[in-house]
Amino acid sequence: MESLFLQVIRANYWQRTIFNLGIYHLMNHYTISDLEKFTGIMAGTIRIWERRYQIIKPHRTDTNRRWYDNDDLKRILNISILYRKGIRISKIATFSEAEIDEKVILLTRESSDTETLFDSLIVAMSDLDEDRINDLLMRSIINKGFEETFTGVVFPFLRRVGIMWHTGSVDIGSEHFVSNIFKKRLIAAIDTLSPPEHRDRKKFIMFLPESELHEIGLLFFTYMIRKTGHSVLYLGQSTPFNCLKELVEQWHPDFLVTGALTNLPFGRPEDYLKHISSVFRDQTIFVAGILAPYAGKMSLNNVVPFDSVNSLKKYL
Repeated sequence: MESLFLQVIRANYWQRTIFNLGIYHLMNHYTISDLEKFTGIMAGTIRIWERRYQIIKPHRTDTNRRWYDNDDLKRILNISILYRKGIRISKIATFSEAEIDEKVILLTRESSDTETLFDSLIVAMSDLDEDRINDLLMRSIINKGFEETFTGVVFPFLRRVGIMWHTGSVDIGSEHFVSNIFKKRLIAAIDTLSPPEHRDRKKFIMFLPESELHEIGLLFFTYMIRKTGHSVLYLGQSTPFNCLKELVEQWHPDFLVTGALTNLPFGRPEDYLKHISSVFRDQTIFVAGILAPYAGKMSLNNVVPFDSVNSLKKYL
């Protein structure tokens, strides 16, 4: 099973790749295939709903091909939420826009269904509605707990959005917008934790290799480690190796935790793992993401791959 860390950074990888290739999709212009990807409702079903119930009126290109704007996307997402909750499409078609919005908000407040949360998050992301995203997160945290919200909602949501980037259905600005809301929520949660007090606490340094910028996974692991009562020195994105070495010599951590999206910052992953194993021979080094399978094959004495929160927990 793909690791949690890798799921998150793979989503960010597609965003970066699409941007670099110059093929990212401009929001406010969607095909019927895009609507199918967003909602899970087959394109043929959407066409039938258009024809029979006039629930949505597509725009047309000069060659008579359908396209949809942000308002159309929001409407079909909201309709899909009501439809999945058992409301007949013939009934939904009689609702005004305000009635649809009101019923969706009510259902979202009462529901802990992950698919409903995904659709609601996509609508809020499309509207650039930070208050709505925070409200959805808070309600999920109340119902599911903080850890389950991130492992069961936030990270799968980012993975889904990453696939949408890959197919050109979501733009980069929206990704940055929603990702930074999730980051702020993680940082706020970390700040609320009590200082480590128990006698047997260990010391962890959290860092990403040089040129690696995607830190949501690292922040979540920081939260989990701090929550279990251990001390953390968080270095975050793109940590220069000399800086890391100096801090290890000064602070004397028991563990290092890192991960990476690609091997570009350091050539071959095997060489990087050998290097950090040799330089930090007195520390146990946990590695996630693309580094984990290489570490598993190499069997370095002080390098431990992990592919999930549970596999990290057993060491805590």
